[in-house]
Amino acid sequence: MVKKKVYLLFIQLSLANKGNDSTSGEALVAPPPPTYEEAIAGVSAPCYNDVEMLTEFTWDDVNIRRVFIRKVYSILMIQLLVTFAIVAVFTFCDPVKDYIQTNPGWYWASYVVFFVTYLTLSCCSAPRRQFPWNLILLAIFTLSLSYMTGMLSSFYNTKSVVMCLGITAAVCLVVTVFSFQTKLDVTSCQGILFIFCVVMFISGLVLAIVLPFQYVPWLDATYAALGAILFTMFLAFDTQLLMGNKRYTMSPEEYVFATLNIYLDIVYIFSFFLQIFGTKRD
Repeated sequence: MVKKKVYLLFIQLSLANKGNDSTSGEALVAPPPPTYEEAIAGVSAPCYNDVEMLTEFTWDDVNIRRVFIRKVYSILMIQLLVTFAIVAVFTFCDPVKDYIQTNPGWYWASYVVFFVTYLTLSCCSAPRRQFPWNLILLAIFTLSLSYMTGMLSSFYNTKSVVMCLGITAAVCLVVTVFSFQTKLDVTSCQGILFIFCVVMFISGLVLAIVLPFQYVPWLDATYAALGAILFTMFLAFDTQLLMGNKRYTMSPEEYVFATLNIYLDIVYIFSFFLQIFGTKRD
């Protein structure tokens, strides 16, 4: 999980740098229209090419940025509603819960689908920008991750799942409001996030070796708490990438990639909170 986020952070910064490089140069000036003498003399006048026509409508335009943010959060709300519905069915419906727990093969199949769609949307710019394939891949990604989250929730007490959903919603709301209102540029702290990710990755490898031999509750809870803090920081980082007025920004063409990042952050925060506060079923 943390290894994927490290790789995703590199992709985000590369996309942000491309967006900054494209807007750092001097603005192109459109050529003047041909004079009457040039028109009747048959002299070829300079033409308006596509780049010059698009310079008037840059991605830094406030209205375009607002439409971009609305589009991202509209898709995100649909994703979260689908995930919440699947988690609710897997938690409250006993026949469904018994079926998914006795058939773990569906979990591994959904993990493969999740991993393939994740790599496709993260590494390939063409599929995530080409409509409607970008939305189709995002829908498949959402369903696969929702199934995995729902199966994880089915092993916990119903009250614990509801409580963790409420905590996750409150934390995400506070972080989002903070990211939009604060003057602190979280996007400039990518070095801290990278070091944090490396520490979490090494800690995860150690836990993967230690826990099968002897389960240590406090060690597992500490790792989950650090994971929740890390992805809360990533949520603030990814939110400020949308705003367009920080050191690193994301192009409005990447609305699927932006939605993917924030959705992953929220799901991971919920998973870590469930690991901290959740009570296993008897």
